[in-house]
Amino acid sequence: MPETSPTATENQPNDSPRKSSTLSELPSEIWVLISGGFIVAIGMGIVSPALPTFATSFNVGVTAAAFIVSAFALMRLVFAPASGRLVSMFGERPNYVLGIVIVGISSTACAFAQSYWQLLVFRGLGGIGSTMFTVSALALLVRLAPAHLRARASGLWATSFLLGSISGPVLGGLLIGFSLRLPFLIYGIALYLAAFVGWFLLRNSTLADPQQHSDAPDLRVTTALRDSSYRASLLANFSKGWTAQGVRIALIPLFIVEAMRLPDAMTGIALSVFAAGNAAVLLPAGRLADSRGRKPMLLSGLAIAAVGSAAIGFSESVPWLLGASLLGGVGMGLFTPAQSAAVADIVGPKAKGGPVLAAFQMSADVGTIIGPPLAGALAGALSYRAAFLLTGAVALVAMATWLFAPETLGRKSRSERTDSDRNVESAEPA
Repeated sequence: MPETSPTATENQPNDSPRKSSTLSELPSEIWVLISGGFIVAIGMGIVSPALPTFATSFNVGVTAAAFIVSAFALMRLVFAPASGRLVSMFGERPNYVLGIVIVGISSTACAFAQSYWQLLVFRGLGGIGSTMFTVSALALLVRLAPAHLRARASGLWATSFLLGSISGPVLGGLLIGFSLRLPFLIYGIALYLAAFVGWFLLRNSTLADPQQHSDAPDLRVTTALRDSSYRASLLANFSKGWTAQGVRIALIPLFIVEAMRLPDAMTGIALSVFAAGNAAVLLPAGRLADSRGRKPMLLSGLAIAAVGSAAIGFSESVPWLLGASLLGGVGMGLFTPAQSAAVADIVGPKAKGGPVLAAFQMSADVGTIIGPPLAGALAGALSYRAAFLLTGAVALVAMATWLFAPETLGRKSRSERTDSDRNVESAEPA
């Protein structure tokens, strides 16, 4: 059946319940996931300042040290499809806990690495646990968050990671002064704590019980790809990975130091301004996405992110640089909760959508992996301005795709619509 945009009545929430809804309506399990996300993120932040320096301590070059970071992302990408299948087979809760434990073991092993290759293998294996944790947590958010609070739950989840990522490097920088291995031990302990908290607080939860949806239908990636809103969400997440997790970390520091001739300290300030803009709008954006719809927030957020990303390449002064960084962070924060909520709307709470959620995560990982080298090559061949214009163009492509995709708030999930189509076909006379 052809896709149609939902009517205004379907898009708008029922006035009384939606206007009075508050975060207190979220199940306690959601708050467990948010707390666990913060613990994991602050641990990742703790090791981020130590990782490149620790790698070069084994007498390797900058390229080999940088590959330690890429190995983690590559393993996340490679293992994501299997992680999605494991979630559909065994449920979210055991995969959530096991994923965190695997990353904890990986981090602890890194602290005792005696060679570069040991560090590379141990760090890479952590990517397997990371994707298990991420896909499981996202699947739990999809299943547990009420439809009218999905974007706010996604915004809280993203905020917990952002706050952990901001505060972690500060602590990690202090720990490096004592030992390059100490941050990895602290990260491991933090992960074991997060795994225990997740297991202990979710162990008796009926909402998180995989038996709750043991007879639920499987939602295949091929089925989800027929939905133009899902395809647009993949592109939006690809843009997020390219910009926020790739180019922002890899290219902006080089641009500030090499092109603008500013001190290294300005890099930290620009990245912090981006993060501040992101954090400031995540929760309000989630509230608007739940009340006004996912699509308006996605379109506006992607447009602002595109302008902010491109504007960085035209920076010739510190105020312009910081203004563009702030604009990019605001744009990213506006569409992040909406895109996660849109995917949750498509999957629905009753379907086994592990592979579909894994593909959504993979889209960001692909952007993170290919964005920096492509933008970097363009910067080397032409200019940094061209590289940041390309980054902005990626967000504009995602925005253009969303222009022609239907709103997902108030619409039936993909699995429900597929079942309805089958029922209609079976009811038609031969």
